[in-house]
Formats: sequence, C-alpha cells, structure tokens
Amino acid sequence: MFGKKFKLFRLMGFEVSVDASWIILAVLVAWSLSAGYFPFYYKELSRQAYWIMGIVGTAGLFLSIILHEFSHSVVARQSGMPMKGITLFIFGGVAEMHEEPPTARDEFWMAVAGPAASVALAAGFYGVGRLGHVAGWPVYITGVVGYLAVINLILAIFNLLPAYPLDGGRILRSALWYWKQNLPWATRVSSQIGSGFGIALIALGVVRVLYGSFIGGMWFFVIGLFIRTAARSSYQQLLTRRALEGEPVSRFMNQEPVTVSPSTTLDQLVEDYIYKFHYKFYPVVDGDQLSGCVSTRQVKEISQEDWPNTPVRQIAENCSPENTVAPDTDAVEALSTMRKTGVSRLMVVENGRLKGIIALKDLLNFLSTKIELEEV
Repeated sequence: MFGKKFKLFRLMGFEVSVDASWIILAVLVAWSLSAGYFPFYYKELSRQAYWIMGIVGTAGLFLSIILHEFSHSVVARQSGMPMKGITLFIFGGVAEMHEEPPTARDEFWMAVAGPAASVALAAGFYGVGRLGHVAGWPVYITGVVGYLAVINLILAIFNLLPAYPLDGGRILRSALWYWKQNLPWATRVSSQIGSGFGIALIALGVVRVLYGSFIGGMWFFVIGLFIRTAARSSYQQLLTRRALEGEPVSRFMNQEPVTVSPSTTLDQLVEDYIYKFHYKFYPVVDGDQLSGCVSTRQVKEISQEDWPNTPVRQIAENCSPENTVAPDTDAVEALSTMRKTGVSRLMVVENGRLKGIIALKDLLNFLSTKIELEEV
C-alpha cells in the first residue's frame, strides 16, 4: 500500500509514520482551505489570515486522523493483536495490523473505535467553538475550530459506509463473520460490496467531470479507484495468509542454492554468477558456514580494473538480518518480510549454516496451486 515513509514519533508504544504521498494531500488541503473554504465562509479577512487558518486546519486534520487510527490500535492491542504502528498516506491513515482479528467481536469493536473517536472529536470541537463564540474569540480561531468539528463528523460518516476496507465495511464483515462463522466468506462478500462502492464513486467522478467539476470529479474517481483496489487486495491477502499460514519456509526453500566462495574474484563473480543467474546478492559460504553476503552494489563500488585481483572476501559484508530467516519460520512471516524490505529472496540459516534460499516466486507458485485446488 505504501511507498517511502518517514517515522515521525512514538505514541504509547505505537510508531507514527507518514507516507510520502501525505505531503501531496497536506499541500492540497492547505491550499483548498486557504483559497476556497475559509474565504467562502469568512469574508474580509487578510490573505495571510486565510493561509494561517488553512495551515492550522491542515495540522488539526493531521492530528484528528492520528487519533482516529490510534483508537483502532489501542482496541486491537487490548484484544491481543500485535500492532506495529500508524501510517498516514494520501487517503487518510491506517493502523498496521500483522494479522486478522481473532474473533468477529474483536473485529467489531476495533472497527467501531475509529468513527467513535471522530464523533467525540467533532463534539469536542463543536463545544469549544460554541464557547469561543460566547467568549468573543477572533473569527480566525472559531473558524478553524468549526472546520475541525465538521471535518471530523465527515470522517466518521464516510468511514461508516459499508464499503470494505472502510470501518463500516469491517463492521459489516464482523456481522457476516459472526453470522456464518466463516471469515473468508465474510471477507469475500464485504470486499465485493466495497469494490462495488468504489466503482460507484468512479462513475460519480466521471459524471462530475463531464458536468464541469473537474477537481471534485477527479477526487471521487481517485478515491473510488483506491477503495476498489484496496477491497480486492484485502481479500487476496486473506487468501494468501490462509494458504501459507502454518507452513515453514523449509518446505519451499531451494536446498541447493547458488553460493560463492570467499576466494572467488570479482571478475569471476560477474561473469560466472551475476550475468548467469541475474541475482542482486549472493551468499558467501566457507566450508559449510555462511561467512557473509556480496551484492551487485558492492561490486559496482570497485573499479573494474581491480576486479581480477579482488577476492569476494575482501568486499563481502555480514548478511543483514532482514535477508535471513530460520527453517521453521512461518511462510506468512517470510512473505511479510519480503514485502517490507523489497527483497525477493531470503536465506534460510540455522546455527550459522546456510540451509537454503526461499524465493518469492516459489511461494507464489505454491499459493496459486493451492488456491486453484482447494477452498482456503
């Protein structure tokens, strides 16, 4: 889902990060508030005042989304679910879960927590705004507070729509799950509804563009496309987890991986390994022990003239923990590691010995076959 993200801070043990796409949203929101929303509702203020209101309003929206997702994370943690943190991206935010909720009841309370937090924030900002009017606060303060009350109410209502993976879609899934006691079926139905809702938003966006509302129409189109894609990928992720869960990586690993001797020179490495197998990194094995790793990046740092006289041991580095797993590691965990790190091959290591290599294509081939043959 995410591209490059940046860690901001930790809140009660949860890591709060922002995806690079959030910068786009922040700029668009600040601009639309400063140039459109506040000038429309509050006349005759200075341009500087409108921009200050827009920037403060954007910061308030930022904090509101964090609190919305934080409430999901707190409830999930109370249910015993491991939560890594919260990431904000162009369409809002997401609480990062490593696994599905253990029960339909846990799913329900976790999903409800977000909109409940947004409603509470809307009520709080509304109350502060009313007090501000009575106390005679400047309009640029009460205006921002009023906007935050409205936007939090909109966030709550939008998230309660029964379109998976929105919170309302998760509430629907929890009800279907409780009714049938069948999580895959409940996920399939709710994701189909979410996909249909996304198509409806896309169609509405096209209609709005045709009738002259280009910016509004494009937002409907993009949000609809995102919801449709997220709904379909969420169901596929569940099928993947169900198919691979409980399977150790030793079942899929190549027990005769391509390895490099420490004495191999760089010109031999390039000609006999890199150009032949096209991998980005190679395990360096001395006897039966894994002594390090060598990558194409390291080779590029050495002048080509020195390749014939430079052995691999001279540039090999310790293998990153992100590139290694134990033989009994769950295949779901290995797949998650590949997704996070962007690598497609992991070394299977036990007591310092290289037991094999687990590749993404091997997991996907098994997954495709199992889903085709079984109802997972």
